[in-house]
Amino acid sequence: MSQKAANAVPIFDVDNFDAGVDITEVAEDTYQCTSFANCTAFDTAEGLVMVDTGLAALSEHMAEALRAHTDSPVHTVIYTHGHVDHAYGLEPFLVDGQAPPTVIANEAMADRFDRYAQTKQYNEVINGRQFSADPEAADSHDLMDEGMFEWPEHPPTTWYSDDLTVTVGDTTFELHHARGETDDATWLYCPDRDVLCSGDLVTASAPNAGNPQKVQRYPWDWADALREMAALDPATLLPGHGQPAVDDPEAIERRLLGCADYLDTVVDRTLEALNDGAPPHVDIVRDIDLPEPEEPWLQSEYDCGEFIARNVIRYYGGWWTGRPSELKPARRDALAAEIADLVGDAETLATRAEALIEEGEGRLACHLADYALEAAPEDEAVQTAVANVYEERAAAAEDMMSANIFASAVLYANEGRSFR
Repeated sequence: MSQKAANAVPIFDVDNFDAGVDITEVAEDTYQCTSFANCTAFDTAEGLVMVDTGLAALSEHMAEALRAHTDSPVHTVIYTHGHVDHAYGLEPFLVDGQAPPTVIANEAMADRFDRYAQTKQYNEVINGRQFSADPEAADSHDLMDEGMFEWPEHPPTTWYSDDLTVTVGDTTFELHHARGETDDATWLYCPDRDVLCSGDLVTASAPNAGNPQKVQRYPWDWADALREMAALDPATLLPGHGQPAVDDPEAIERRLLGCADYLDTVVDRTLEALNDGAPPHVDIVRDIDLPEPEEPWLQSEYDCGEFIARNVIRYYGGWWTGRPSELKPARRDALAAEIADLVGDAETLATRAEALIEEGEGRLACHLADYALEAAPEDEAVQTAVANVYEERAAAAEDMMSANIFASAVLYANEGRSFR
């Protein structure tokens, strides 16, 4: 798959992800390095305390910009979670001859790094699909660095469980574990400077609590953590992605509590639907009245409410969809061939799929398109029709994940194969 996928959404086209670098002194001797993923540098009497280290592909630029403000060595590093854009970019921040820094993380991060190593090839495919719509683009994509699905070059040296207080020089840092987008998340409060570092528990768009290709997320615990943060009434909020919020405690409280309310609403309405007779899971999602917030920092640019609901169902409802035929299903290609025979041929299915997408029935069109391609993967007319369906679906998608997964389906269709 070498061609660029039609309607693919580059990650830098999403509002809260930016390839540029900006350094802001948000409090005395406290610098927010804003870029694709943010990091924070607290300058103390003993050296810098870094919260995250950014994406390796951009951290050299971040470090260079930061050094215009401080030449202090890095004393301590705190990883808010183990994602590649937060825990793999430390090296450029280190100064020549300095002692190795203390690196602190929640103990669950070790299992994350082990899991990455065990599923390296799988992660390359799904991240290529998620970020560029090309499952084979991982090695060449500018966000996908060699070694990203292994332990980082500078792994944690100090592990903590629930809470940890650290003092460096004259500055105290209070670390708290939470489950949200990840199970190894840390959020941090510096009471001496009234600064809250949320990691990816706060970004600039709707919480990434769904993500169809990734492991379990925890929106209920996420909401609890946001309320704990709000109770601190901080003067400065430094999110994992997006611009810092400074010197407006009321606005920060609205943002933290508004995000918590959004997550709680999705969870509560999903559980209510799940408890209503245990219907098939796909029907639950379609029937949930998902919130439609107006706030810019709760828009479905990257993830979406429907995916969050599915993650709730996965946690509470298991992997079975609830349909008897899908408990021990037939092979998809056998089912597709049978359906194609019933309607005449695969091209009839594909033609109907194209008609449905024109009628605005995108969800239904994709089912027929999949069956058509799986029944006759080498039929060029079918390939073209299916590619057309998914081009339209990608173009209409509001969130980046959906757009790029649909766009990757175009590449598969043009090659005469499905997601198998």
